[in-house]
Formats: sequence, C-alpha cells, structure tokens
Amino acid sequence: MSATQERVLRLEPELTIYSAAQVKQVLVDALVARDRLTLDLTDVCEVDSAGVQLLLAAMRHAGAQGVPLLLASHSAAVQDAFALLGFDAQLAPLHSTAN
Repeated sequence: MSATQERVLRLEPELTIYSAAQVKQVLVDALVARDRLTLDLTDVCEVDSAGVQLLLAAMRHAGAQGVPLLLASHSAAVQDAFALLGFDAQLAPLHSTAN
C-alpha cells in the first residue's frame, strides 16, 4: 500500500472564466493522484464567479473521492469574491469533507 503524499498547488494570478478550463484540468490531474492536496491561493489577484465555482467544485469532487483538500493562503481577491457571492462560509473550514 502506498502512502498518501502531500501536494501543494499554487494557483495562477488569474482565476477567471478565461483560465478556468486550464486550471480545471490541472486540478483534475492533481485530484486523480489522490494525494493530500493544498491549493495555495496566495497569488490569485483576480477571481470571478467561474473561479469560485471551480474552487467549490474541486472541494466537492475531492470530498466525494475521499481526497483531503485544503484551500490555503487566501488572497484578498479570493476572500472578496467568496464574500460577494455569499460563499465566505466555505472558506471558514478550509478543508473538504474528506478525512
């Protein structure tokens, strides 16, 4: 049995409809590895509803697959977008529902 590894994925500065498809593929590839995954949001300076949807979908997918997922180092842009859309409570626990 192989041990679960910790992976940190630092997301690009733009998390918008224009980059969502590319970022989605990177997230899918990372989640397929079934490693403990941390999404570092430090550098995200632009995020729109497509970016928020992508992060929420990644959290749901990770939880359904039993893959631990952590959203970390939220930039002001990420915090503002989640608050504006009423999803700021999803940032509070930071983790997916996986144990």
